[in-house]
Amino acid sequence: MEGVNHTSSVSEFILLGLSSRPEDQKPLFILFFIIYLITITGNLLIILAIHSDPQLQTPMYFFLSFLSFTDICFTTTIVPRMLVNFLSENTISYAGCLTQMYFIYALGNTDSFLLAVMAFDRYVAICDPFHYVTTMSHHRCVLLVAFSCSFTHTHSLLHTLLLNHLTFCDSNVIHHFLCDVSPLMKLSCSSTLVNEIVIMTEGPVVLVTPFLFITFSYMRILITVLKIPSAAGKRKAFSTCGSHLTVVTLFYGSIFYVYLQPLSTYTVQDHIATIVYTVLTSMLNPFIYSLRNKDLKQGLRKLMGKRKSQAAPS
Repeated sequence: MEGVNHTSSVSEFILLGLSSRPEDQKPLFILFFIIYLITITGNLLIILAIHSDPQLQTPMYFFLSFLSFTDICFTTTIVPRMLVNFLSENTISYAGCLTQMYFIYALGNTDSFLLAVMAFDRYVAICDPFHYVTTMSHHRCVLLVAFSCSFTHTHSLLHTLLLNHLTFCDSNVIHHFLCDVSPLMKLSCSSTLVNEIVIMTEGPVVLVTPFLFITFSYMRILITVLKIPSAAGKRKAFSTCGSHLTVVTLFYGSIFYVYLQPLSTYTVQDHIATIVYTVLTSMLNPFIYSLRNKDLKQGLRKLMGKRKSQAAPS
């Protein structure tokens, strides 16, 4: 990102953050530092539990481990920068801003595609269980994860390159706590027509397609589950989907609120929704999946048991 945008007179941006009041900075620092520690610890435990327990070596947990890894990277792209801004200058270099925006879009959309892949996994497990092993082979699972990562990084690169062609010559104050495309476009003193066309056409396709895929998968799952004669069978089927549906609702509810609206209506009120899908969802995912999943809870107990036995004096 070095040496980008030579036509711009802006070499750095000022992130106004969540609050301009000095007395709010330390409490906000403590709050988000705790959230960050919980996020990293919780997602690392999920990854370690899955990879250390042979019973969790299934496609569903394979995807969950990658979701946890993506959440760690996603949060690390945002929160450390926020923590620095709470206690020091709120400036970020031009290259640093574009780099942060690139990874926010790449990792956020990877989360979205992984949630769609996990919905497909549940669909095959419930609606076509006899072909589950062949359909969700390890090779196919790796390909699905690889596609989710590569496609979203290409999408993010497109928006970053388009933004780099804009000229910033007046204000460099971003009314946000991170570098996002909408507030950056508002600062541009050159035409943003191409950017807006791409955002309003290609953007919703990348954002909405995984959601529609998830919706279709769960409609098919619902139809199949309702045909199960026993109440116990229905409960078991729904229990495998409950955690995933909770995460999908939290993630897409907040992200649609922020991005599926005209650029001109983007306001400071969207900060809360942005915090939900960038920070809170990543923190809550380990709790949502572990509290409602017996196998994962057992895997976490085994992991903690191993750590205690290794720490105990011989």
